[in-house]
Amino acid sequence: MAPSEPNAPRFVQQGEVPEFAEERPGWGGYIEWERYPEKKKKAAEILAKYDFPVPPEYQLAPLPETNPMLEGVRWKYYHYAMGPTLKDLPDISWKYVKEEKSPDMLHVLQFPYNGEPPRVGARTCRTEITDNKDFFVRNHGGIPEIDEDAYFIELEGLVNNPQKLTLKDLKDESKFKRMSTTVTLQCSGTRRLEQIREYPGDGDELINAPWSEGAIGTARWTGVSLKKVIKYCGGLKDGATDVEFFGADSYFKKGQIYNYAVSVPVRKMKLNEVILAWEMNGKPLPKIHGYPLRVVVPGYIGARSCKWLTRINVISGPSMAPVQMKEYLYYTPQIGKQNATYSNGFSIQTMPVASAIMTPIDHDQIIHDGKIKLTGWAYSGSGWPERVEISGDGGSIWYEVPFDQMSRKYYHAWRVWEYELPVDAEGWLEFCVRTWDSSMNTQPTYVRSAWNWDLHVTSSCHRIKIYSINKSRPATAKRLKLLEEKGLSILPITRPLAIELETDEEWLEVWRKKQGREPTE
Repeated sequence: MAPSEPNAPRFVQQGEVPEFAEERPGWGGYIEWERYPEKKKKAAEILAKYDFPVPPEYQLAPLPETNPMLEGVRWKYYHYAMGPTLKDLPDISWKYVKEEKSPDMLHVLQFPYNGEPPRVGARTCRTEITDNKDFFVRNHGGIPEIDEDAYFIELEGLVNNPQKLTLKDLKDESKFKRMSTTVTLQCSGTRRLEQIREYPGDGDELINAPWSEGAIGTARWTGVSLKKVIKYCGGLKDGATDVEFFGADSYFKKGQIYNYAVSVPVRKMKLNEVILAWEMNGKPLPKIHGYPLRVVVPGYIGARSCKWLTRINVISGPSMAPVQMKEYLYYTPQIGKQNATYSNGFSIQTMPVASAIMTPIDHDQIIHDGKIKLTGWAYSGSGWPERVEISGDGGSIWYEVPFDQMSRKYYHAWRVWEYELPVDAEGWLEFCVRTWDSSMNTQPTYVRSAWNWDLHVTSSCHRIKIYSINKSRPATAKRLKLLEEKGLSILPITRPLAIELETDEEWLEVWRKKQGREPTE
């Protein structure tokens, strides 16, 4: 049975499926799946009745020039199929996109929402702290609507004294010392378009959305350390190795439904590097970023920073949930559709050193006087960026960005930078950037070096091509002056000039000086 249209409100006919009720009062859009195997089984049976649309082709065919680029039709259908509690989440989620994000966001995927800020004016890296409205969004399901007064989390598993804690409890400084820290979050798909354009891979529009350079952002997060919360719960029992987090969003994978769940090693928590945050840049978490409480895991892939946190489960071994076990895997270049398994990739945790040029952008045509200003960001999940280097010739000659043209150092955040690169050459040039972190790690040279079937972690040197028009050169200055006098523009360079390039007399003079086209004897 196939749905008739992407937004069909009557896709689920009245009485066709049982209502999966909301789990708790004041928790709109939250269905608990993991504790009710029979409920999950029933949901899978319902999903099996429908022929859902196949994923769109966006790698071997051009990406649509639309905003949003991809709609996520089948993900909307999955939610419609689950009945009244989930069917409106696509519209509710889009409402929060319009309310909480900048109006010119690049909507990579409409639902579940994935979006990044535009590159106009280098907003992404103009300051070291990203404005909440410009902070990228990577969601795996719909946005639940949870009342703070009704909110609580459960902490269970291999702890000595399991607890149920309200947000009021967590904010009580007589119980937990509050902490604030500056942390960069990065999606492992950042710069994925570079891999897609050269070597296409897995084509799931949710799992491997076509991100550009903006799927990264830095905020000042306020909350409590998970280490202190676990201590409040009596500490860990023997055998505890990992901490599992559950979100209130529903997640679909190969005909099954789950609650979003991921895990991090206990050692990460013991280092005081797991935060339960309720504020983002001094304001309550936006709904789209996990209100009322989310996890923030410095240095790790953004997927581990679970939103709309419902439960913390201390376990022996990593989570077996699909996001942890079956996704965010890094394969060798020999692995692909023909031989990939979950176990022949390895799970991505700490993000590698990476960087990007945010301005100018690829294929810009730039009129300059011998220098071109570049801006960008640099980040490392296992340290901090110590040095940024720029090349104007594809990677042969490198210029160091002066330290005073980089933002301050943080243990767990990026550094934004700017630099005026000396550029004498004209025509098409390839600019690239690389970063060295505090442990002397740097980036692979080319995309192919880092390509993997799941298209994660484009950590190679970021490269852009620009067309250089150097007005400090006499011939170029003469041409630009002539065009200005005639009210013409040299841009775009692909538009033919509406003037003769030189007079016949000028051509003859040069021809004589060159001794003609052929030797005379």
